[in-house]
Amino acid sequence: MRRLVSIMAGAFLSVGAATCFAAGSPAKDGGAEWGAHGRDAAEQRFSPLAQVNADNVGQLGLAWYTNLAERGGYQSTPLVIDGRLYITTPWSKVYAFDAKTGKALWKYDPNVPREIAGSSLCCNISNRGVAYWNGKIIWGTLDGRLVAVNAKNGRKVWESQVTDPSMAYSITGAPRIGNGIVFIGEGGGEFYTRGFLAAHDADTGKALWRFWTVPGNPAKGPDHAASDSVMPMAAQTWTGEWWKMGGGGTVWDGILYDPETSTVMFGTGNGIPWPSSLRSPDGGDNLFIASIVALDAKTGKYKWHYQTTPMEGFDFDSTSPLTVADINVNGQKKHVVMQAPKNGVMYVIEVATGKVVSADPFVPSINWATGFDEKNNWKPILNPDANYGKTGKGFYVVPGRAHAWSSQSYNPATGLLYIPASYGVGSYVAEKGSRILGNQLVDVSLSKQPDASIQRPVLKDTGSYLLAWDPVKRKVAWTQRQASGSAGTLTTAGNLVFQGVSGQKLAAMRADTGEIIWSTPTQGNVVPGPISYSIDGVQYLAVISSASTGFAAANGTNHLLVYKLGGKVTLPPAPPVVAQVLNPPDNFGDDAQRKHGQDVYERSCTGCHEGGRMFTGYPDLNYTIALNNGALFKSIVLDGALRENGMMPFRKSLTDDDVEAIRSYLTFRANDLKKNPPRPPAGRGAPPPPPP
Repeated sequence: MRRLVSIMAGAFLSVGAATCFAAGSPAKDGGAEWGAHGRDAAEQRFSPLAQVNADNVGQLGLAWYTNLAERGGYQSTPLVIDGRLYITTPWSKVYAFDAKTGKALWKYDPNVPREIAGSSLCCNISNRGVAYWNGKIIWGTLDGRLVAVNAKNGRKVWESQVTDPSMAYSITGAPRIGNGIVFIGEGGGEFYTRGFLAAHDADTGKALWRFWTVPGNPAKGPDHAASDSVMPMAAQTWTGEWWKMGGGGTVWDGILYDPETSTVMFGTGNGIPWPSSLRSPDGGDNLFIASIVALDAKTGKYKWHYQTTPMEGFDFDSTSPLTVADINVNGQKKHVVMQAPKNGVMYVIEVATGKVVSADPFVPSINWATGFDEKNNWKPILNPDANYGKTGKGFYVVPGRAHAWSSQSYNPATGLLYIPASYGVGSYVAEKGSRILGNQLVDVSLSKQPDASIQRPVLKDTGSYLLAWDPVKRKVAWTQRQASGSAGTLTTAGNLVFQGVSGQKLAAMRADTGEIIWSTPTQGNVVPGPISYSIDGVQYLAVISSASTGFAAANGTNHLLVYKLGGKVTLPPAPPVVAQVLNPPDNFGDDAQRKHGQDVYERSCTGCHEGGRMFTGYPDLNYTIALNNGALFKSIVLDGALRENGMMPFRKSLTDDDVEAIRSYLTFRANDLKKNPPRPPAGRGAPPPPPP
């Protein structure tokens, strides 16, 4: 049977399999191609190929690889169509390769202006991938454009500006295509922007319709014909003058087209500013933030919504991946969409009606809600103590961030959904006018702790891991603690789940039990989800490994790695890790300058550096040589000398004096660390070198 599957996959390659993908219908090529972001319209990230299976996965070896020059975070899901493999890189560039040999075919650079790194980007310069339609590769750019090029030669066919260039919007997510329509959202929820889902003609780039996710200024009336009937309803759930701050609700990921019902579904981000009491002082659920929304794909007309977190105040975006499947519940077949967002609850919802089948925590002891009103379509029952803006005391929320954008996958054979998950505590304090990373206006202080009267939850088994969820039995089937909570997954008919794991490795687990049965070094972190495809009867597995953790640039090499059974190619030795040396200048400045520097640093920098409150992988600034040169330090922090690596310039939010105060504080800290190095753990020798 496995041999038959692989032969069929090779035979289908030369037939018009790409047409099936382009139409947005479920893939019917036997798994030979990976023609859409989630392989097919259902976004199950399931490959029916079984040539590689749980019995022989140990024979996987490298078939070919190529180095990727761009520095920064890699989050792209590759596509494979007509024997060509396509990926995106930082700064929204696209590469095409021969999927069998690795030969470079073409490269397209949309020339994104680098200055937007300090004005319009929340988190990174990454891109999650391309879409395919009718001989064209289509993707979004960081400066808010859709670009379409000829899939064979990379020549531009059309270009369309999706976002308002005068506002702090960006596009990092992959487009979805259904029935000739490109669906794309945007980022920018940290800059007082207003979210929307846009639809463009896939052949011409012409804008077709736009659905705003939050209401605008009521004095200006409805925004668009597609929103006429629903925006007044949404406006009733807001109070105050929310439109002056944009509202949020950006659609930066989590889009899915369902051909069976001609529905486009998407998740929306958090509200701006985060504390609901500031954006909507007299209460209200604030639609359609933190929601799953369903529209008629052709017209953009509203069908239904489910709000995962009403009055959202914890950055609990619902932009996590969506997956459609047919499952049997109490003997009845149900066509459902599934999402496991940041708030830690697994939602199973009927696609046609929006009726919730189930809503169950997939991590333990969530505390932002006390339960669900099943008679009211499982609406969450909010914990009043969690409204930290209203109480003024702050709050420790569980979970901190259960699942963001990392791809989940569903295996029809096991009936399990594989979710990268994290379990921990987040702390929130409302502070009007506060900033994160210097330029993001979110009115939340991440440097302050909740009131002493608020007890921090004590949790067991916290951490980052992979779990398998059974949507029929509504419970966790297994967890794998050696796997990752921040790397995408692929599952296959060979009873396998593939994922990048710690130690810069790619691993294979049994899909039924979670047992790790194979791993291989990748010389980098495999953050985006792997894919699988077949050419000439041979099954391949493709992943991107990066020196980054998905966000920041780091020293090292980025690779596109492609494996097959019996592959004999080897990577050259990785560059040696050079331990960094503390070499700061003499301390300078007085106590007042250093105190000011510490305050600015904690508000503007520690979201990324030194382990990061929000993002990790950025350099440890105790070791930067830039401390020795004030002009160099300012050129990096203020002017963006390292913007190509994802270090945004802070000229709009910091002054020369602020930056010199930061340098004074960091210098003092580095000298103290040099004088008083941390002791190594007992019996373990010297501490490891700091991250580069």
